[in-house]
Formats: sequence, C-alpha cells, structure tokens
Amino acid sequence: MGETVIYEAHVKGLTLLNPQLPEAIRGTYKALGHPAMIAYFKSLGISALELLPVAQFASEPRLQRMGLSNYWGYNPLAWFALDPRYASDPDRALDEFRDAVKALHAAGIEVILDIVLNHSAEIDLEGPTVSLRGIDNRSYYWVREDGDYHNWTGCGNTLNLSHPGVVEWARQCLRFWVDECHVDGFRFDLASVMGRTPEFRQDAPLFEAIRRDSVLSQVKLIAEPWDIGPGGYQVGNFPPLFAEWNDHFRDSARRFWLQQNVSLGDLPNVSRPPAISLPAMASRHRRRSTW
Repeated sequence: MGETVIYEAHVKGLTLLNPQLPEAIRGTYKALGHPAMIAYFKSLGISALELLPVAQFASEPRLQRMGLSNYWGYNPLAWFALDPRYASDPDRALDEFRDAVKALHAAGIEVILDIVLNHSAEIDLEGPTVSLRGIDNRSYYWVREDGDYHNWTGCGNTLNLSHPGVVEWARQCLRFWVDECHVDGFRFDLASVMGRTPEFRQDAPLFEAIRRDSVLSQVKLIAEPWDIGPGGYQVGNFPPLFAEWNDHFRDSARRFWLQQNVSLGDLPNVSRPPAISLPAMASRHRRRSTW
C-alpha cells in the first residue's frame, strides 16, 4: 500500500465532458478503459483508480420529493449489482465494467472500489421496504428495543455486521467484486460500523471473516475509520490488514502547507501510532513514523 498512488473519481463525472471520448460512451464504465483515459491516467503517474460506489443505489425519498437525485451513490440498494446507469448499454453493465478493469490492469493501474457496508437505501422506518428489511429486518439491522433503528450512520439505519448471516452476506459481496469483477481492493465508507458488536472491536466478526478469507486478506483494504455512533471515531484502531484515512494527518499537513503554525516535527505525532493518509490517500497501518 505504501507505494500506491490513488486517483479517486466518479464514473460519470470523470468522463462525461471529455471531448477525446466518443460521445456515446462518455460518463460510462466503458470510458474508463478507453485509450484516451488510459493515457490521461498514465500522465498523472497514478497506480490505482478508486471509483466512487458503482453498486446499484437509490435516491433518498427526501431528494425525490425535491426533484433531486443522489449523484454520489452512497445509498446502496443492491450490493451485488453494477448500477446500469453507468453503462453505455445497461444490459451489459457487468461486461463493460470487467472490460474497463481489464484495460486498466493492462496499463498497470489497479482498481479500488468505494463500498458502503454500513446502511441501506431502506432509510428509516418510514423508508421503502425494497431489500433487507423484507428478508430479515432484525438480523440485517441494529434494532432498538422500541423497534426503531440505531442510526449510527446518519442515514436512517445501520447494518448489523456482527450477525453471522450478515457477516457471510458481506463476505460473499466482497468476494463477488474480487472474483467476478477483478477489483484490487476496497475503501470502506463509515467503516467503524464494520467493527461494531455493538462496541467497536478489532476482532469483530466481519474483520475476522476477512482475515481468514484467503482472497480478501490479500487485497487492499482502506477504512474511513469513523461513524457517528458512540465510540465511532476509531482512527488508528483498525486491524493490521487495513489502511486508514487519517484526518489528524490531513489537517496537520494542510496547516503546514498553509503555514498555519505547524512544524514538520508535528506531522508524525498527530495521533497514536497511525495509519497515515492525506485526503483520499492512505498507507498501511504500521507502527512507524511518517518520515
């Protein structure tokens, strides 16, 4: 991970207005593997392309009532399905994505996915029943005694990734993206949810399932190490397989470049022995200094 240079991008936003691409494929998976985009990535010197969520997602009812839509994709509906809106041919979304990954790999560029394993598009009790709630509500979600959801994500519900069945569902989901789509790793949104039992633990069931999996334990794993629940801020506390975003390091680096009263000596010591990172960049968790 320490040698990885990551470029984070939205599938549609990255290529929608690129005049070097055929108009029919702009804003699609297919565009990612086009020679013009490969040349652009190579000119940047990146070694990995990190894509914002590509699993099928839904717009929140609140946005729909306002005549708006969810652009970023962090409201998952179907974790095992490519969103067809990013395909030039919706019936070939999986093939187009695989072809793009193959082209990127041929150019020496890895593919990392942002993945949302913390909540679902079913929102709160007033939200639509379209997926997990209709299958097994009390297994898939953290449910309070009054029947409402624990909202440790700020999105209305929280996945219960300590339940054995849900852990296996999540493991199979990650294996789908690696085995069938050939991605090289994941950046996990609000990743503290993954370690809740409900308390955060380094040996939480999902972490252990990933550690024991012969495939998942070998791919790049990057955590956004917080959620909004009690004890949700867990920078520096994820298992060793994970790299972490580190907002302490990010903020100190920013202050340094803006000459805002921080010295080079401060940068290695902004947290407990940290996983270090700049915004959208991370290095593997090791007990070492930055410099």
